[in-house]
Amino acid sequence: MKIKEMIVVEGKDDTVAIKRAVDADTIETNGSAVNERVLAQIELAQQRRGVIILTDPDYPGERIRRIISERIPACKHAFLPKREALSRKKDDLGVENASPEAIRYALRHAKKEEEALKELIDRQALLDAGLIAGPKAKQRRERLGIILNIGYANGKQFHKRLQKFRITAEEFARAVHQLFEEENNE
Repeated sequence: MKIKEMIVVEGKDDTVAIKRAVDADTIETNGSAVNERVLAQIELAQQRRGVIILTDPDYPGERIRRIISERIPACKHAFLPKREALSRKKDDLGVENASPEAIRYALRHAKKEEEALKELIDRQALLDAGLIAGPKAKQRRERLGIILNIGYANGKQFHKRLQKFRITAEEFARAVHQLFEEENNE
């Protein structure tokens, strides 16, 4: 699978994992202290080829994603579920631990973040689905983030992601239905 866009990752081990999965070029941020030189590279790559951000599904990875998105808003975002990025030892979370299949899936489902023009899904819909407050809210947001390919976030950020990725009410309803079906089958 050949990827035309440049893929932004955190480090060398992530680049190795990407190259095992797909034919692509990467830009490494070298951790969460994204410097001006790296941002300039990403900006140029976005202008020339496009960019997909694939960072670790943890706080530093989300911080890197946010820094890049604020400076270069037209990037695509690919997300790995935590369970796909967890090492066999269960103490290391990162892109470098993901299987080639999981990486290819995340890249195929990369989405462009867009500024919300209008609220497509209101907070009441999240409350009604048990995604904000309640005993299973965190697990439900995590699973719904996987189903919708928008990654995990806390309640407020999850609501923003639904808007930024323009998840429609119909897509949301289908995903929530799938979530409840899975819960009922447990």
